[in-house]
Amino acid sequence: MANSETPPSPLVIGVAGGSGSGKTTVVRRIIESIGDEQVTVLEHDRYYRDRNDLRLEERAALNYDHPDSLETDLLVRHLHALRAGRAVEIPTYDFARHARQSTTMPALPRKAIIVEGILIFADAPLRDLMDVKVFVDADDDTRFIRRLQRDIAERGRTVSSVIEQYLGTVKPMHLEFVEPSKRYADIIIPLGGHNTVAIDMLLTLIRGLAAR
Repeated sequence: MANSETPPSPLVIGVAGGSGSGKTTVVRRIIESIGDEQVTVLEHDRYYRDRNDLRLEERAALNYDHPDSLETDLLVRHLHALRAGRAVEIPTYDFARHARQSTTMPALPRKAIIVEGILIFADAPLRDLMDVKVFVDADDDTRFIRRLQRDIAERGRTVSSVIEQYLGTVKPMHLEFVEPSKRYADIIIPLGGHNTVAIDMLLTLIRGLAAR
């Protein structure tokens, strides 16, 4: 008789924290611990709303650190599909042009799904789909320097534009939405992605949950 047992639902891990806190480092360590072929990563900032109806300078002036700038309901639908064993096509985003691209990327259902982003704990329907919620913490100066380096190197920004955006939206939105969402975390990692003791404890927990 054929085995009719339903395959186990994937382990969903949320990794939140302020911009430049070290989330990418923590995500990388989780992937290395479980195995690249066993993990699918959903980055919240791929889901910025498509505002190609606006001119470039208008798009550049939008507040990208407010929850309304993200199509989180689409991410929720994608996560439901992956948990049900169905592949999805996730958006791609051009950060230099502040625009969603016409191409998508396939995401496959795997043993573990990592959802990463600064605002993922601010949305209850998304938060409720996570089995483990991790908040990566770091001081403001460290986060700003990392964001400055990243946006110049990877997103084609100028120093003045990064500073203007940080003071205008990043810092105020962090205080209004990101920092308060820390209370929903199961685990808080202080000192960013370089806290090896805390990360090793997290990885032990995740390996145990993934093995079930």
